[in-house]
Amino acid sequence: MSPAEGSVSEELVSIIMPACNCGAFIGEAIRSVLAQNYDNWELLVVDDASSDDTQSVVETFARKDPRIRYTRLPVNSGPAAARNKAMEEAKGRYFAFLDCDDLWFPEKLSRQLGFMKDKGFRFTCTAYTKIDEKGDDLGRLIRPSPRLDHEGLLRVCPGNSTVIFDALELGRFRIPPIRKRNDYALWLQVIKKAGHLYGIHEPLGSHRVRKGALSANKASLVWYHWKIYREMEAQTFLKSCYLVLYWVIATAFRLR
Repeated sequence: MSPAEGSVSEELVSIIMPACNCGAFIGEAIRSVLAQNYDNWELLVVDDASSDDTQSVVETFARKDPRIRYTRLPVNSGPAAARNKAMEEAKGRYFAFLDCDDLWFPEKLSRQLGFMKDKGFRFTCTAYTKIDEKGDDLGRLIRPSPRLDHEGLLRVCPGNSTVIFDALELGRFRIPPIRKRNDYALWLQVIKKAGHLYGIHEPLGSHRVRKGALSANKASLVWYHWKIYREMEAQTFLKSCYLVLYWVIATAFRLR
């Protein structure tokens, strides 16, 4: 570990992982956490009433490593509820986010936390690659902007599984109960406290593109973007139209 990484070695990281019918992929996601060269973490898996073998897969890992904590919601309530439950139970200074089908590279936590500590940043994200359902590289690298303020974040959403924020400095947040883009709604809350979101251009994880995932149907996301811009962020009608159109064009040209 470098000096920068060692300087945050005592800080506990709470990893927030909602899960729903992800038994085929969640084991690989958990193994990517276990492979981290930064050891001081807790993984909070909140199962949103899965009907597959998600529970048995997670519990197999949890029995072997007490840092992995499993909770099951009694009824399917959506990823926002699962993330909120995990954040309520989190004990760490830093909150990191990993979707149950995504992967981290082994140096993800050490590099990102070292970056935050060195620069005094409280809210960061990283570049990431895209993989398919089999884990094969799709040849796409998504790089974040070096720095975004609230206005910039209205146009660009970071990869959920790349984000870390300092909960000790910024406090805790509650995600609104929407089924899709609830992570984006959270980041827009966080940036109002943090001031800026800082991006690392080095890819430190992979986003898995799945046909059945909630975010796979881009057309269905338009309404959720509108709801966030118009209702949650209280943007004007014209500004909300512009932001939705901006997102549609960026998505169509594979800029995100």
